[in-house]
Amino acid sequence: MAWLARLKQRAKALKGETYVLYLAARHPGTPWYAKLLVAVIVAYAFSPIDLIPDFVPVLGYLDDLVLIPLGIALAIKLVPQAVLDECHAKVRAARQGSKPTSRTAAVVIVLIWLAIAALGVAWGWRLVAG
Repeated sequence: MAWLARLKQRAKALKGETYVLYLAARHPGTPWYAKLLVAVIVAYAFSPIDLIPDFVPVLGYLDDLVLIPLGIALAIKLVPQAVLDECHAKVRAARQGSKPTSRTAAVVIVLIWLAIAALGVAWGWRLVAG
């Protein structure tokens, strides 16, 4: 079970590095080729088309588990250290601060759920009465 804990820890670290790379790709001090590599990595990660289809047992997910982390590691090497340090600082500052809240968004979401509930009750009432 120790390997599972290490894998979860590595996945969490990788998620943090992905956000750092996102910020680095938008930074003016990042070279164009690093920005291009980050775009390719993100496109590949979210693309439904893989080199090895996911339905192939074991190998289907192996490309995602190997290629994406290797691409992220390469992108980190291509981004200047000063840019990475600045992006890491932004990520740390974002994690320390409170999460942004929007009362308007909360009200809209509650109203949507209430409307869905009202439609469900009206539909159920028509079935029973009808």
